[in-house]
Amino acid sequence: MFGSILAGAAFACLAAPAAAAPAGADDRAIAAIRTSPAYKQAAQSLDRGHDNFVDEIVALTEIPAPPFGEEKRGIAFRERMAALGLSDIATDEVGNVMGLRRGTGAPGGKLVIVSAHLDTVFPAGTDVTVKREGTKLSAPGIGDDTRGLAALLAWIGALNNGKVKTKSDILFVATVGEEGPGDLRGVRHLFTKSAYKDRVAAFFSVDGINPARITSAAVGSKRYRVTFKGPGGHSFGAFGIVNPMAAMAKAVTDLYQIVPPASPKTTYAAAVTGGGTSVNSIPDSVFMEFDMRSESAAELDGLEARFLAIVDKAVAGENAARSTRAGSVSADKARIGDRPAGTTPADATIVRLTLAAARAQGFTPALGASSTDANIPISLDIPAITIGSGGTGDRAHAPDEYIDVERTESVRGLNVGLLAILAVAGLDKR
Repeated sequence: MFGSILAGAAFACLAAPAAAAPAGADDRAIAAIRTSPAYKQAAQSLDRGHDNFVDEIVALTEIPAPPFGEEKRGIAFRERMAALGLSDIATDEVGNVMGLRRGTGAPGGKLVIVSAHLDTVFPAGTDVTVKREGTKLSAPGIGDDTRGLAALLAWIGALNNGKVKTKSDILFVATVGEEGPGDLRGVRHLFTKSAYKDRVAAFFSVDGINPARITSAAVGSKRYRVTFKGPGGHSFGAFGIVNPMAAMAKAVTDLYQIVPPASPKTTYAAAVTGGGTSVNSIPDSVFMEFDMRSESAAELDGLEARFLAIVDKAVAGENAARSTRAGSVSADKARIGDRPAGTTPADATIVRLTLAAARAQGFTPALGASSTDANIPISLDIPAITIGSGGTGDRAHAPDEYIDVERTESVRGLNVGLLAILAVAGLDKR
């Protein structure tokens, strides 16, 4: 049975954790794919089509996709999916764009999802013009995650040109809302409300560059916007009444007294603040946004509980410390983000075969943890990982973000994803 899974047999087997196996078995499974005529033609297509791949990166990058503003890029991506011959192309209620590449199995069976996200962290109005210096391309969002979107298109084209058949259907998806305030709204919708939600046997998120880094652990997060309110007043005339700013300051300083565990890594941050009326006024309202993260769901829940208690204690302390004759201080604690934590086990088929795919391309792969679209399927016990799209780059989430599209390294990295997808979806050699 295990050997048949490695060869891409019935995909229902992939939904459960696989028994541990020697790496050699996984390497042999990948080697068998690499020697197949269909894969060889597909790999050659990736190499021949690299210039077009780069052109697609540039074209997509220059279509702005700020948070909650991914529609234009989604339309462009949908047109490209249609040109590549995918079926069942659709844009769902939240803006995810998807298309199906049918396998040789029975219609409606288990499928593999390969996704990248449409949105960037940069606000509307950001200059997204791509700058070139040789093989170096610079622009906001070019690596996170526009190269990932272009990789999906390159893989679809390579599968078509190689006349590759897979046993399982592959659903290619460009998601919305992966970054920051989006709170994974696209992939959350995909796994809770879409027609495919009960058919997913394995999930690849293509996010980031490094093909040797395989993210199998989901870093969870809790995010709050806390608004501290009070009566407000003149800074001189009303001196002595409660001040919501003091309560907020106390909450921040008490939060920063917490010493979180180094393993599982757990963090917090007081991140964004604002409010008040003028320099000579006691504010009637101030706010702060907080971010808490952990690789452990239990640690994250514990940190969240401590944080909420700290806010309550800071409010009570301020009301006790100063006069409430004009009113008291309160705190509105609004959760603005909730990403689940979890892990796809290292012995899961998708993890083992992707590690083997990276080794086959000459990389030394390592497992890691991050917060990506894979968080949602991982939390639902669906085998899921995040992989890089290849090449090199740096400065993600910064205005000077860049990637290097030197052909050899770029194509070598793209082949990791292609091999992994074929291994998990099952190459049909008939």
